[in-house]
Amino acid sequence: QAQLVESGGGLVQPGGSLRLSCAASGNFFGISDMGWYRQAPGKERELVGAASSSGTTNYADSVKGRFTISRDNAKNTVYLQMNSLKPEDTAVYYCNAQIWYRDGSRRPYWGQGTQVTVSS
Repeated sequence: QAQLVESGGGLVQPGGSLRLSCAASGNFFGISDMGWYRQAPGKERELVGAASSSGTTNYADSVKGRFTISRDNAKNTVYLQMNSLKPEDTAVYYCNAQIWYRDGSRRPYWGQGTQVTVSS
């Protein structure tokens, strides 16, 4: 079993910044990819960005240059630094991790979601 706990969401003004955290805990062998998705009301869930265990990152075009994903592998934690926030960034943000177990299995896990609202 494993669980992902997210934190850092909230209400910010346009142009502001916010930092989300996602920490994995439980009995597992390791974590391969970790990333962030978001879902706005009436829209489908979309990939924001992801990071491999080696630190390679990829981002959606809509957030390039504004968002940064980083990992602290010692803490099994991934971060999403969001700068120059826009109203269209408003969504529930979900952490995702691909977790390896000692028996050789790999399963995806999701965080509980955290609300990010960008509004004046």
